[in-house]
Amino acid sequence: MWLGVGYKNQIDKINIRSVPVISATVSIVDSGRDLGVVIDSRLTMSDQVTALCRAGYYSSVSCVRWLVRSLPEECAKTLVQPFVSSRLDYCNALLYGISDSLFRRLQSIQNAAARFLTGASRRDHISPVLSSLHWLPVKQRIDYKLATLVYKSL
Repeated sequence: MWLGVGYKNQIDKINIRSVPVISATVSIVDSGRDLGVVIDSRLTMSDQVTALCRAGYYSSVSCVRWLVRSLPEECAKTLVQPFVSSRLDYCNALLYGISDSLFRRLQSIQNAAARFLTGASRRDHISPVLSSLHWLPVKQRIDYKLATLVYKSL
């Protein structure tokens, strides 16, 4: 059912802070976490992307920086890649269709980890760096995961 502009404005004005359920009152929140996924009230997934960025930068770069410098390059790649890919791949099917600005924020995590591992500068183009590590960009990772799930289900 299509709602006109007037109805949409009316819906946006509704302000509910709590809902009575049997003998308790449940308060309404702007976002909630379930199974490690943060879902906001507008379903934009911006809170999830913010949480991923915070955790991704910490685990991929900050947490292992001192350790990676003392390891050979292949060992460093083996150590950092699971940290980055596990963060970006966990429930990433929920991120299908998010805005391009949110995709850019997620891609920046992968780019930072790739530059950190390869020693590439900020001015270097990232596509050859990701290709040398055999990493797909975030948007393509999500498309690949969904295509694989659909193929297996069929």
